[in-house]
Amino acid sequence: MGANQFDVVVVGSGAAGLYACLCLPSHYRVALVTKAELKTGASDWAQGGIAAAIAPTDSSQAHYEDTLAAGAGLCDGEAVDFLVNHAPQAIAELVQFGVSFDRHGQDLALTLEAAHSQPRVLHAADTTGRAIVSTLMEQVQARSNVEIFSQAIALSLNIDPITGHCRGIQVFVNQTIATFHCRAVLLATGGGGQVFAQTTNPKVSTGDGIALAWRSGAQVRDLEFFQFHPTALTKPGVPHFLISEAVRGEGAHLLDRQGKRFAFDYHPRGELAPRDVVSRAIFQHLANTEKDPTQATVFLDLSPIEPERIQRRFPNIIRRCRQWGVDIFQEPIPVAPAAHYWMGGITTDINCQTTIPGLYALGETASTGVHGANRLASNSLLECIVFASQLRNLSLPPVASSDLNVNQSTAVEIQLDTANDLVLLNHWRSELPRLMWQTAGICRQAETLQTAIAKLEEWQEQWQQLSSSKLLAHLPEDQKISLSGPGLEEFVQLWAETHNLLDIAQLILTSALFRQESRGGHYRLDYPDTQAQWQSHTAIEGAKVFLQPRQNQVSVNGM
Repeated sequence: MGANQFDVVVVGSGAAGLYACLCLPSHYRVALVTKAELKTGASDWAQGGIAAAIAPTDSSQAHYEDTLAAGAGLCDGEAVDFLVNHAPQAIAELVQFGVSFDRHGQDLALTLEAAHSQPRVLHAADTTGRAIVSTLMEQVQARSNVEIFSQAIALSLNIDPITGHCRGIQVFVNQTIATFHCRAVLLATGGGGQVFAQTTNPKVSTGDGIALAWRSGAQVRDLEFFQFHPTALTKPGVPHFLISEAVRGEGAHLLDRQGKRFAFDYHPRGELAPRDVVSRAIFQHLANTEKDPTQATVFLDLSPIEPERIQRRFPNIIRRCRQWGVDIFQEPIPVAPAAHYWMGGITTDINCQTTIPGLYALGETASTGVHGANRLASNSLLECIVFASQLRNLSLPPVASSDLNVNQSTAVEIQLDTANDLVLLNHWRSELPRLMWQTAGICRQAETLQTAIAKLEEWQEQWQQLSSSKLLAHLPEDQKISLSGPGLEEFVQLWAETHNLLDIAQLILTSALFRQESRGGHYRLDYPDTQAQWQSHTAIEGAKVFLQPRQNQVSVNGM
């Protein structure tokens, strides 16, 4: 194979992308493309844990039922069945790879999290995601068949105009735009929380994979369903640091400014209600009790938990809160909701296959059907591992002879004039998240959604007229292009991420306006009830929006 020829290109280096690299057959030549340094995705931030029914008192059936209950009627039974039945094996594989989960004696320690009927969440203190990702990264770096391209920006997919197959991806790396030719592309780029002003997601979570796939004609699904985590540390000038669900699972209380434990006013399970319910409870309580609810917080009180247990279970939260001036042993943590997890994504089957042959998706980027309208806590890391395991059976078609003679000519050199475009790009990166938080955040309604869509259409037209867009959005597939210009790497990343954010914002707004009901992570003030006729997926292909029936639910032992 040539320098830029691979069997599989994996885009994204979180748990999904890393585990995919380990599961792909070892005789495949694999490129791992990540736009930042390694270990910068949301998996590395995941604190709560990973769910699996491995306790003698637990069962896959109970895990199945809890997942369906949280999913508010939109889970695909077949996908959930697959997830929960493969969960114990996924945990065994992670342990075999060297992930050090907490233990009680010789047994793996299990904790209870919101909306689970049994303690089934494994953890590594409160940095489970980091424990998993760091272990997987070591394994990937040891694989001779995997070549890692860091600080590389995926720009567009190459789709064969005759067969419709994905046959490569254009990547900006080392100041050059080059086509990586391959037999399959796997998108594992995580979520898109940066589209909202308040988010627990890292800066790299800009919806890249979903935007790339949609622009290439792939079906995307359920993009209106965004989970807002109820308890993100909220202080002026401080990053939104997620305070894990497990803290409430261990017994912490939510209090308002008057010290009232208010969550039970909104749901009989109080702090342990599903995340969307708790987020709305905080949102509504602040609206009812505060003069400026957008700047107000509630408080997470850990005093009901024994200090020794806090020390053991939440050392990272202790450290991070202390870093930002909060001593959780002496005072409650100021918290408010923030965008956390995107249930929707690129439509896939249980083999990670999208609607485009040769294009696969995994993790938060994918819509497998397991999360429905509201993800069950700690099923996200599990989804990455279980569905990546299917890639062990990936069989790729032989490479076409025409693809063996790709253009390896000397790169064409182009100077980018970035100064004028920077003003608008920075403006959109600042204003778009604010617009989305106000119109498509925790509570939505038709009038503001329509206003936001009109604004997005105006920005999209302006984006098309940028000099950089006229160049970078219409590149010849096989021509290497060497770019030059001031602050080039930072500019190309800003341009690409803004492109993706504008697209996913429009997709979210379109989906949210289309679904005239409230369900799970989607709440409409003008349609506050859940309606049976909307118990189907929201699918988008190009400009077409339509309802797609769910897969029939099956018995959990039906495989």
